[in-house]
Amino acid sequence: MEILILIIIPLIFRGIIPLVSDPLRRRQVRLTGSYRRWIRSISIYNKFDKQYSDFQFLTNFGDILILGIDGISIYLILLTTLLIPICILLAWQTTKQIKEYLIYLLLMESMIILVFSVIDILQFYIFFESVLIPMYLIIGIWGAREEKKLAAYQFFLYTLIGSLLMLIGIIWLYINTGTTNYIILREYIPLYVTFEYQIWLWLRFFASFATKIPMIPLHLWLPQAHVEAPTAGSVILAGILLKLGGYGMIRFLVFLLPEASIYFTPLVYAMSLIGIIYASLTTIRQVDLKRIIAYSSVAHMNFVTMGIFTREFLGLEGAMLLMISHGFISSALFIRVGIIYDRFHTRLLPYYGGLTTIMPIYSRLFVFFTFANISFPGTASFIGELLILLGTFKDNVRVASLARLGVVFGAIYSIWLANRLLFGTTNVHINTQNNHLDISLKDLFTIAPLLTGTLLLGIYPNVALSALEVATNLHVPSY
Repeated sequence: MEILILIIIPLIFRGIIPLVSDPLRRRQVRLTGSYRRWIRSISIYNKFDKQYSDFQFLTNFGDILILGIDGISIYLILLTTLLIPICILLAWQTTKQIKEYLIYLLLMESMIILVFSVIDILQFYIFFESVLIPMYLIIGIWGAREEKKLAAYQFFLYTLIGSLLMLIGIIWLYINTGTTNYIILREYIPLYVTFEYQIWLWLRFFASFATKIPMIPLHLWLPQAHVEAPTAGSVILAGILLKLGGYGMIRFLVFLLPEASIYFTPLVYAMSLIGIIYASLTTIRQVDLKRIIAYSSVAHMNFVTMGIFTREFLGLEGAMLLMISHGFISSALFIRVGIIYDRFHTRLLPYYGGLTTIMPIYSRLFVFFTFANISFPGTASFIGELLILLGTFKDNVRVASLARLGVVFGAIYSIWLANRLLFGTTNVHINTQNNHLDISLKDLFTIAPLLTGTLLLGIYPNVALSALEVATNLHVPSY
């Protein structure tokens, strides 16, 4: 019942928003609803039994909708309920169709929570694809430039076409097993579905999830979508939507199709290595600030895919922890870019320089998240990448040795970005006459939870690892 209440809360506030005529009051109503959902999700986490590996809080809603969460999904739900209030604060000054904007954010949050908690795989597919609609509208309507419509079309078509293959696999499963219940299929498939059909199913599911993460060469939609999306849209895209692909790989490829996952591990390793190295090198040559962070996200998420298929619980734990930390760090970096874009109306790196002299607080925060992005010790990404590399070393030393190049390249492009942006002579294109360039109180409220989460998981990762170890160790496939 707790999960159902978590989903119903925003629907109540969705009904209230159209009744409120004052735009400021609408923002306050939506923000109140989001914070209530976040508090509710923390309450669920406190009741969650971290030593129990299977689904908890099972809710059967009239045999139509069956919900449940485990150690994999609980942290992604917490991440979702944390980032949506931040997105509302980012949209606080928006005047264009604010009622619709808030409703789309609300609906998307509900759909994402349903993706992470629904038990039936057909319903998973429905909500998995439904997330595309509000995100498509947010990019296409509230995007920054004229290319926003093209970016919205690319985002929608790339991810939709990949998922159609998954739908074929789900239909096949229903025809041959008579059910789409995940718990039943998890026990049925390894025993009764032949290895050849597991491979057939694996490829169809993989096509969908690899597009969502995204993996090379299915990544082309992501940089363009980030560039054109508003800041709140980029936060949702990087902080939450990319995690749908990683969650799907863990839940449906590794746990549901273990033999096929072992068979295709070399393919995933190869694609992940290409993604890490190619995206890192591409990041170095970008000049648009959002593209830099977008390509770095591709590199980090390919670290995640590598960790998922290590067949070691260390790799799976690291992949989950890196997904959570990436949600904090990439969101914070996109917020940092949005702040200076609002001040100076450009995202091109050559127009910046010397921001430390006019925006000292901003610069300190940017340096912190830059070091977090390169997995500096004491930050959440350090633990995640370390566990992934340890798991990969146990499985394949050559792959782990090549993957370390991604760590080196990550340090290069992150430090290069901070140096060009913050230090040196103040660029003549920057208007230094304005005395209110540094971050505002609202900006501090948006960044404080992300800063806290990054440090908390970096200093005391057992907050998450205690439940992740139990949830992953039970399902890791072995030779």
